[in-house]
Amino acid sequence: MITLRGKSVFGGIARGTLVFYRRDEVRISKLKVNDYSREWKRYCKAKEHAIEELEQLRIQAADEVGEDDAQIFYIHGLILEDSQYENLIADHILRQKCNAEYAVAVAGRTMAKLMRDSDSEYIRERQSDVKDVSDRLLRHLQNRANTEFKLDGISIVCADDLMPSETVMLDKSKVAAFCTRGGSTNSHTAILARTMNIPALIGMGDSLIDEYEGRYAIVDGYSGVIYIEPDDMTVRLMQQKEEEEGRKRELLLRLRGRKNVTRDGREFQVYANIGSLSDLRSAIDNDAGGIGLFRSEFMYLQRDDFPDEEELFYNYRRVIEEMKGKRVVIRTLDIGADKNVDYFELDKETNPALGIRAIRLCLKRQDIFRTQLRALLRASAYGDLAILIPMIIDVDEVYRVKNILNRVKDELIDKGIPIGENVELGVMIETPASVMLSDLLAKEVDFFSIGTNDLEQYTLAIDRQNPHYESIVPPNHLAVLRMIKVVCDNAHAHGKKVCICGEMGADLSMTEIFLDMHVDSLSVAPPQILPLRKMIRSLNLSDRRQIHQNIQKTLHY
Repeated sequence: MITLRGKSVFGGIARGTLVFYRRDEVRISKLKVNDYSREWKRYCKAKEHAIEELEQLRIQAADEVGEDDAQIFYIHGLILEDSQYENLIADHILRQKCNAEYAVAVAGRTMAKLMRDSDSEYIRERQSDVKDVSDRLLRHLQNRANTEFKLDGISIVCADDLMPSETVMLDKSKVAAFCTRGGSTNSHTAILARTMNIPALIGMGDSLIDEYEGRYAIVDGYSGVIYIEPDDMTVRLMQQKEEEEGRKRELLLRLRGRKNVTRDGREFQVYANIGSLSDLRSAIDNDAGGIGLFRSEFMYLQRDDFPDEEELFYNYRRVIEEMKGKRVVIRTLDIGADKNVDYFELDKETNPALGIRAIRLCLKRQDIFRTQLRALLRASAYGDLAILIPMIIDVDEVYRVKNILNRVKDELIDKGIPIGENVELGVMIETPASVMLSDLLAKEVDFFSIGTNDLEQYTLAIDRQNPHYESIVPPNHLAVLRMIKVVCDNAHAHGKKVCICGEMGADLSMTEIFLDMHVDSLSVAPPQILPLRKMIRSLNLSDRRQIHQNIQKTLHY
């Protein structure tokens, strides 16, 4: 038996034959051409065919994985139309008089390198999209058929990483799991695995070698391990684990429709954090009490130009309607730091995490902000919507936001456009400044949401992306916990509620502490909802001696 480890991006147990995805190796030579106008026409024809093909793939993907995930093929079409990409191709064909194949290959490599060197993790991970688009153009230029990768049986698909056009062409009924040498939690392989609800391991590196082709294996997506040619004991252990996880899931599903009430009768709300419409199904299936955090910036990250008001309105309205009257909290644009987008044309900053991001950017670029606020207010007419403002550090910022929001409201009312009657306004508490001003902020807004991820980063002075983060920062740092207590006390003194929407909210070892601090609600990733609800229902907050011991041990009170 051979045991390999990777990083799990979706849990579960999967069995199948290892099949390695291989691409055709194409050699591209640089040729000087006399009739460069003919080469340009060849490129234009290949581009036309590629765009038609991408539209067909988009339609196919929409049927299989939904409209949101299918939008990647729309984005590929935008890459084909990108002026920088096409200018690189034109330069090699028209000025340097090179053949079209070489021009496309060089343009693809150049764009990929620019993306690889970007400060934005999101942009770095999109370099595979440029390669996918360039390979498609080359195939049309060389009149090569789109060779289909066929799976003969239930398979564990292995690769360096998979491009979106490759994953959508796979026979999903035969894919048991994905294992890749590279990739990230935001790679297309990971996204597809979560959409398809199948186990996936990424970042396996050179340990995943081609010589394992055709061997039987079991993937443990819970532990991030793959067992190649497992022995009898491992087979039994995996079967037991699968049965145990199945029983746990069945028990958790029984909580759907029940209230989140502790044994002594205190009720709490558990909401879902989502980033797109595609996350809604999981939130509903896990019986979320509402949406506690809709990260609206993901609608901006997945494209090459600004979404217009109608597109934003459609998406916001969809979320509100799908939740059928439950509360939906939508955070306004949180672009900047590690979430950068080229078309925003932001200034390059030495430390973008401490720069123009989130509400600072929105107040600077009010045209963008007003468009989003109009869409949000229009959508508020269809249900219970609350607007959440990120990265607030000063009361004056709240005044400015409210002033813009009121002007947008007046404009919509003057035009006879319906909006919700009671749209609440909240702020993210994610900096020491907002903690220290929380008594003043509570007078100006309707609720607080504590973003523990950034609050830890700014309080403890370490970048949350730093690979040494876990080895430096102890979990549930005392300073951060005491800040949460201060925020709860200040909010409740003014009759305002507090939600924790960061990763700390899903830490079951902290649930009892948060509830005793009188945190009013918790918002977590959809798969974490039912385990959290189970924990809440097991607690007895009236047992003050036990509670006091736990708090004293944690907070050193």
